[in-house]
Amino acid sequence: MSSFTDSNFVKKLSELNNTQQSIQTLSLWLIHHRKHSKTITQVWLRELQKVRPSMRLIYMYLANDVIQNSKKKGPEFTRDFATVMTDAFASATKDAEEKVKKSVDRILNIWQERGVYSKNTIDKIKSGTALQDITERRKKKIEEYIPTYKKAISDIAAEINLKRGRDKKKVEEYVPVNKVKDPQPVEAAPPNKKKKKEEMLSLREEIELMSKDDTSGPPDAEELVKRLSDLEHSASSDAAVREKIAALPPEVSDVNHLAKIHDKESGVILSRKVEDACILLSEYNFRLNAELEERKMVGKMLKDFIACQKEQLMSAEKKIEEYKKRLDKVTEVRGELESHIKNLPDFDLLPRLTGGLAPLPSAGDLFNMQDGRH
Repeated sequence: MSSFTDSNFVKKLSELNNTQQSIQTLSLWLIHHRKHSKTITQVWLRELQKVRPSMRLIYMYLANDVIQNSKKKGPEFTRDFATVMTDAFASATKDAEEKVKKSVDRILNIWQERGVYSKNTIDKIKSGTALQDITERRKKKIEEYIPTYKKAISDIAAEINLKRGRDKKKVEEYVPVNKVKDPQPVEAAPPNKKKKKEEMLSLREEIELMSKDDTSGPPDAEELVKRLSDLEHSASSDAAVREKIAALPPEVSDVNHLAKIHDKESGVILSRKVEDACILLSEYNFRLNAELEERKMVGKMLKDFIACQKEQLMSAEKKIEEYKKRLDKVTEVRGELESHIKNLPDFDLLPRLTGGLAPLPSAGDLFNMQDGRH
């Protein structure tokens, strides 16, 4: 069986057709390379979004075959396909015929009936709420940064326009609602953030509070090592993005720079810079949040793995104690046996009596002896 590479997988996907043999052959190959499940699901989604609508259903059939036939081997594909299935469902049903939509919907219903995924997960996949939640969170984070700057810029623009107007009286009577130098919302925010930080648990504490899942069994060591190695290339290690953030101009984070704006054009330019910075930061924050969740899951896996190893160690120590007790008993019996053997007489020192004794009488002699007595 050929080794797994992204290009090799893409080539096999391009050769996939709507026959059971083609789907099952590729499915078996993927299950054989299940240690690459995370990469496989990502490539599968990327290629599904590229192909023509008629091929998307075949890709869903492939995912169905892999998920259902890999359950006995391990939970890798069930878990990793769940992370991309919302986007996949949306792409598979987009501009598709009603027949295709019903077929895709039938696959999801089968997963729910057979307990592959929970009803809540299936509902999220169908409705696309997971994608909407992500979009909403990113939008809210951007909106948190922008209003203060936009309001301040609009106040400055209004003030400039009034100063340039012909009506001097209106200029003199005009008082800006929010002065740029001392915006109230910015000063009011830190205490709440500080209070929230005090209430937040550390990552270690959150992991400790997670309950152990006894139904799933101990984590696979190979999968644990793979996920730990994946964390080495996570968002917090993305030097390129961090350099972009470090290189952001100071005016996007310092409110005092707003006082230097003297016309509408410079205000609009600053507004665009702030929006670009907000998008960059919100996307990076989203990745960091995803990394944090992954670290929690890996931390829980490590906790369960260590607990399992401790249980096995305790079991091994108990067996060692049992074997030690058995060894002590065997040693004791051996000592008694050796002592008993030492106390036995030495047969070499006993007199040889066989040479001085008369031979035993024969059967005929015994009868003769009895007759003589009578």
